[in-house]
Amino acid sequence: MPGGIPWCFVVLFAVCLKCLAQNFGQTRFICTSVPVDMDMCSSVQSSGSAEDLKTNVLQLRETVLQQKETIMNQKETIRELTTKLGRCESQSLLESGPNEAKPGAGRKQSGSGKNTMGDLSRTPAAETLSQLGQTLQSLKTRLENLEQYSRLNSSSQTNSLKDMLQSKIDDLEKQVLSRVNSLEEGKLNPKNETEERVKIESTLTSLHQRISDLEKGQKDNRPGDKFQLTFPLRTNYMYAKVKKSLPEMYAFTICMWLKSNASPGVGTPFSYAVPGQANELVLIEWGNNPMEILINDKVAKLPFVINDGKWHHICITWTTRDGVWEAYQDGTQGGNGENLAPYHPIKPQGVLVLGQEQDTLGGGFDATQAFVGELAHFNIWDRKLTSGEIYNLATCSTKALSGNVIAWAETNIDIYGGATKWTFEACRQIN
Repeated sequence: MPGGIPWCFVVLFAVCLKCLAQNFGQTRFICTSVPVDMDMCSSVQSSGSAEDLKTNVLQLRETVLQQKETIMNQKETIRELTTKLGRCESQSLLESGPNEAKPGAGRKQSGSGKNTMGDLSRTPAAETLSQLGQTLQSLKTRLENLEQYSRLNSSSQTNSLKDMLQSKIDDLEKQVLSRVNSLEEGKLNPKNETEERVKIESTLTSLHQRISDLEKGQKDNRPGDKFQLTFPLRTNYMYAKVKKSLPEMYAFTICMWLKSNASPGVGTPFSYAVPGQANELVLIEWGNNPMEILINDKVAKLPFVINDGKWHHICITWTTRDGVWEAYQDGTQGGNGENLAPYHPIKPQGVLVLGQEQDTLGGGFDATQAFVGELAHFNIWDRKLTSGEIYNLATCSTKALSGNVIAWAETNIDIYGGATKWTFEACRQIN
């Protein structure tokens, strides 16, 4: 044969071509070693006919397909395990505490959307007890206000309900004290702790509702701006929404009264989101970082120190020209800067929320960023107020102005998830 190629090799090559001509999809070829002293042609002849080769190729193809299916199943299993591992890592990070705030849009990586009572199960036991103690103190303060009201407006029904609520609060304090003792002695296992927490939270929710019903009786007898909002726990469902949106603004002044002793960080007193930008205008103190104002996701750090459990009046002014801003606490300017979202007007048609930070328009709340405390007299102007006008607001002067964009009034605000309204007079509580 030409070139000295054995005829049997040509036959082998032809058989292989015939096999390849069949539509077997992707295949593999198995090489078999042949001893040096063995005739390759006789080896091929002994391997059988073309039909046998076809059968072997089909079997090999079936084996490859089975292995491919097994690999795909294993990949899916690995993907599921990776997802579960990620959840476990997220859980451990939450339990270790949010020690570092995320700059700018990074803080938008929120947790799950489940309704939980302040994500208490994700916090250490000591922090849980601290939150319960703060809530009980808030309830007791509200009951004291109801007592003052009942002295002026005697009602046997109101008094009997007040006494019942006081009794329930006393029982709750005993439960919390018992829980502290159990923790100190190491008697409380996770299952019992969860059951006890759920029972206490259920009672707290019931108390909040009953006290709110009592406070509604005062509503008709007070001016529309003499109220405050209370957010007693870190949750992803307690909030208030301002019914009116903001117009396009090239300058603003935002003022409010705040009272909180939450740590770390008081949370988000307010957030304004617009389509395409959840951080259009946000005030937040998260983790161990200072309070920040965000405009179009650009950040400026503010000099406020307000988590001492006392009422404080704060104001922030801003103009789009050069992004100049000023910060006032209790009537005194404490900081200023520029280049905060310069020449970016505040966009209209958004959603203004009190007590929560929005990851999406009107939602996407994260319990770790929720405001804990009390808020009142939230006003917005579409201009920069003078230092004298801000001082009048902080000192409760009769010359104090109401916001020309958003004015503090009960009719302007809807509340959700257990946040409450009750009578508040700033100057009386501060002086």
